[in-house]
Amino acid sequence: MRLLPWEYGVRNLARSPVRMGLSVLGSALVVLIVLAAAAFVRGMERSLHRSGGERNVILLGAGSEESVERSEIRANVGSLAAASIPGLMTRLGTPYVSPEVHVMLQLGLEREDSEGLRAMLRGVTPAAFLVHSQVRVIEGHAPRPGQNEMMVGRLAAAQLGIAPERLAIGRTLWLEQRPWTISGQFEAPGSVLEGEIWCPLADLQIASKRDNLSAVVLTLDRAEFADVDLFCKQRLDLELVALRESAYYAKLSEFYGPIRGMVWVTALLIALGGIFGGLSTMYAAFNSRVRELGSLQTLGFTRGALVLSLVQESMLASIIGARVSAALGFLFLDGLAVRFSMGAFGLNLDAGALLLALTVGAVLGIVGALPPAWRCLRMPIPDALKAL
Repeated sequence: MRLLPWEYGVRNLARSPVRMGLSVLGSALVVLIVLAAAAFVRGMERSLHRSGGERNVILLGAGSEESVERSEIRANVGSLAAASIPGLMTRLGTPYVSPEVHVMLQLGLEREDSEGLRAMLRGVTPAAFLVHSQVRVIEGHAPRPGQNEMMVGRLAAAQLGIAPERLAIGRTLWLEQRPWTISGQFEAPGSVLEGEIWCPLADLQIASKRDNLSAVVLTLDRAEFADVDLFCKQRLDLELVALRESAYYAKLSEFYGPIRGMVWVTALLIALGGIFGGLSTMYAAFNSRVRELGSLQTLGFTRGALVLSLVQESMLASIIGARVSAALGFLFLDGLAVRFSMGAFGLNLDAGALLLALTVGAVLGIVGALPPAWRCLRMPIPDALKAL
């Protein structure tokens, strides 16, 4: 089959700058929506996956396996577990055992703030920095017990929906009509912990009016998960259940599965709208060239060759739009903080999301060109030569 030169299709794009601009813009918008959806899904999955340590085990109250916030266990579970489970990881004689309180409370930016902001607070001891090894203080210092101090995650401001300056070190937050000073900021790259606010365990227990714990997090060394599970089954009086931390966050990821599905459906519907809009543009563009296409057929070019040339034009415009969207995505979307019920996470534009976006751009070019091309080329050559 005799094909048209590559330069022919490229020059045809430049013949109508307005049409080319509309094609590129339409493709860019559709691909940008798909890219944002992929970044959202990948970011949520990555944050939940990275939040759980492979060697960490969580002790929760029986019946609260799906939510650590609803869990309640005795205050002495941490010390009992450290004394009863051999083979836990230790450093300089300190066991990797972190008793914690997880609670959602109202924080006020001002003392008279009646509505407040719902924040995820975690009461911790210094052992939390051993167990959660991804946490690192990047500014200021960890909160000191008895000083009414808090340490905010890097994405805490995004989770609360306020400007980052409102959570600067030295600023004051109000909890239960008492002022708390922000002592530091921490990061935990790629995990949901960055959307939390950490406080000393005893101080948060007093503020939340509770004398129990939400959970105890252990890090295994020589011990196995079966050893922790055996401890829970032997101490029936404690009413405990053991879960691998990775398994806990995997369950949360499954829980948020419908949200990710809804994001994909929304992106698909918008993409379909973009495809139909592109079809309208291509129909108008190709209809104006019916006589040209008929003339090319009289010169010996087959309809298949003309279809390939038209698809080439459409794909070139779509791929240009996809590349523009990819550049905009890396500039404005990558790492952008998104709020959700557990905290916040950053959009993740990885290689998979980028490949999907470029593939969608190529598919848009093909799908957008074939129906208009078929409609124009099925016309008999004499009729095409007489077309206006």
